[in-house]
Amino acid sequence: MTPPIDDHLLAADLVRSAGRLAWQLRTDGLSVDQKTSVSDVVTAADHAAEELVVGRLREARPHDAIVGEEGTDHPGTSGRSWVIDPVDGTWNFVQGLSHWCSALALEATPGVVLGAVHHPHDDHTWVGGPDLPTSRDGVPLEWPADAALAEVGVGTYLHPTWFTDPAVADPWRRAARGAATIRMLGSGSMDLVAVAEGRLGCWFQHSVPAWDWLPGQALVLGTGGAAEQIEVDGFVWSVAGRPSAVAEVIVLLRES
Repeated sequence: MTPPIDDHLLAADLVRSAGRLAWQLRTDGLSVDQKTSVSDVVTAADHAAEELVVGRLREARPHDAIVGEEGTDHPGTSGRSWVIDPVDGTWNFVQGLSHWCSALALEATPGVVLGAVHHPHDDHTWVGGPDLPTSRDGVPLEWPADAALAEVGVGTYLHPTWFTDPAVADPWRRAARGAATIRMLGSGSMDLVAVAEGRLGCWFQHSVPAWDWLPGQALVLGTGGAAEQIEVDGFVWSVAGRPSAVAEVIVLLRES
């Protein structure tokens, strides 16, 4: 009997397979449908990549739960759950931009176990978690040095429709003003890869779905960074990065 593959190896293989499938389908041509708005879109590649991952997980981990962005909700009995984002950054993916990826995470009480991200454009795969030092293509990353918010670039996102809502826009502006510079690149998992590698010093966003948060959160924790979620005026904010920068963002978000 073939022994079961380790979780981190399985995760890396799954995101590579999903990302390469999506890349091929984009090359062949895509149909695109709107979800909630003109900028919130889904393609046949999203669905096909999710189906691929779900099928392989149900075979390799039959007792685990599975949740996917494109509708998968498979119950499990093991107390473990895989969270899938088959194409994170679908707008970028559709427009031919390179800032997109396939991502997944494994979580179990009390939290995330590991995350995996594959970036097809550069053919790199990251895997890591709180008890698994984050690596890129099997090579461990160096832990970025701690830094203050004013010294680092920050990844974030705020949809244009939220700029007029003070409950969200005001905390966002306070935190954004404290950074050396900000970038809105359109893929939470790829942004958090940049944080784990030290290319960005922090990342924050409100109302982040689990599939946009957990994979990157795991990678940041695997490089000694901080990752927290807090509630401000009824909205949950996810913040990750260098510990000092994360602490400052949290203070600024909470200021009145």
